[in-house]
Amino acid sequence: MTPVPYFDVLKGLGAEVILTLTALVALTLDLASVRRAEMSVRSRTIGTTAVVGLLASTLPLWQQLNGPRMVLLGGTLAMDDLIIFFKLVIVALAVITVLISMDFDVGRHVGEYYAVLLFGAVGMMLLISAEELITIFVALELTSVSLYILTAFHKGELRSQEAAVKYFMFGAISSAFLLFGLSYVFGVTGATGLQAIQDAVKNTGGLAMSPLLATGLLFTIVGFGFKVAVVPFHLWAPDAYEGAPTPVTAYIATGSKVASFFILLKVLFIGFAGLQGSAFWGNFASGWTMLLAVTATLSMILGNCAAIVQHNVKRLLAYSSIAQAGYIFIGLVAATKMGANSVLFYIIVYALANLGAFGVVAALSSRAGGDEMQNFDGMARRAPFLSLLMLIFVLSLAGIPPLGGFFGKFYLFASAVQRDAQHFGLLWLVILGIVMSAVSLYYYLILLKHIYVIDGSDQSPIITPTYLNVALGLVALAVVALGVYPKPILELLNNFSYSVIAGLVR
Repeated sequence: MTPVPYFDVLKGLGAEVILTLTALVALTLDLASVRRAEMSVRSRTIGTTAVVGLLASTLPLWQQLNGPRMVLLGGTLAMDDLIIFFKLVIVALAVITVLISMDFDVGRHVGEYYAVLLFGAVGMMLLISAEELITIFVALELTSVSLYILTAFHKGELRSQEAAVKYFMFGAISSAFLLFGLSYVFGVTGATGLQAIQDAVKNTGGLAMSPLLATGLLFTIVGFGFKVAVVPFHLWAPDAYEGAPTPVTAYIATGSKVASFFILLKVLFIGFAGLQGSAFWGNFASGWTMLLAVTATLSMILGNCAAIVQHNVKRLLAYSSIAQAGYIFIGLVAATKMGANSVLFYIIVYALANLGAFGVVAALSSRAGGDEMQNFDGMARRAPFLSLLMLIFVLSLAGIPPLGGFFGKFYLFASAVQRDAQHFGLLWLVILGIVMSAVSLYYYLILLKHIYVIDGSDQSPIITPTYLNVALGLVALAVVALGVYPKPILELLNNFSYSVIAGLVR
């Protein structure tokens, strides 16, 4: 038996080890020394510890960047430049979430809050590294359980309890669907590694038409559909987003979405390569692109139309996230290297804009008395800087130039058009995406109307911590930079892309 290279495993998972130790330090620190301090002091002390741990976790990642591809534990985990880059994205999102949380009332259990948040980051990073079905499932559950706990952290509020129960119930059902689908895939192919599954599909005659494999593929997509909140698997999202503490909502809407879309991309483009089928208009063929095209259509229509009638800002952003998932699926339906790169680029832009929007909501709602639309009346006069940042974030989500959301959507749509440039087979999906983007502008403008046009009853200025203003300002700057000059990130993604993804389609 070949000995396990523990040093290589420790080296490859150095960031996860550091975050795990930081979580334990946060628990110990809260219990041993600051439990009797004021709540704000406890939160900022332990939050600062979490930020230091997150920044320290980037050191082993930077050391491995531009190095050879590493395969750990028999192919269950991998490390290469693309994986390292997105682990750094997860760290950045977690740092901003911690900074938002330090200015928010997270309850009495401060140490536990930051520890669970860090454990969630560990799960997301493992999910990004995973290239084997069992490891994918375990990492996904570690992430999900952490988010279930964080959602219920305001246990004294009925809304938070209801959100956590719904999130947990739908999450448990999605895990059952996913595990059922993965078991069928293993039963048919005899493999759990993504590359081994691809080889089995390509090398075994007639396997691509197997009803059992089609069942496994269907249930796997259903399971992931719950995780990324696409229609018709979205019902948990509005209630969970509204009921969870706002920093937790930001974490669910950004970090978990980035990790989930990344692993979905790997599962489809590597494991299920050869089972794409076709979503071309008038030439539909069974496969995962057709399934994703249907869910993308439903998500864009329902997400945008339902958001119009919302009166709560967090629920509005929840339905917006459902629609955004539909846009991202357009890049997956393209099933090309350009489509993969457009998805990777857009989830970065989407995560930054969404995190910034929820960060502003967290900072303002705690001082304005709530997160209903009317609570934001006249906010431009009370908090002009944060209102300007909110303007940038929501216009980016709407796809207005020259912000990152505009170029991200353009890149997604271009990848779909280029997929069949001769007959424009995916043009129907692109047209729908453009129309629904125009619809989304309406409800984003309603929110901005409350902030900039309608006068509020309270005219007293809102003061927020400098560190929070700086952090959200940097996020807004990144959103603008990704729209004005996206070339560096696009080149990085193009250089980092998997060779198996590059060779997926003609």
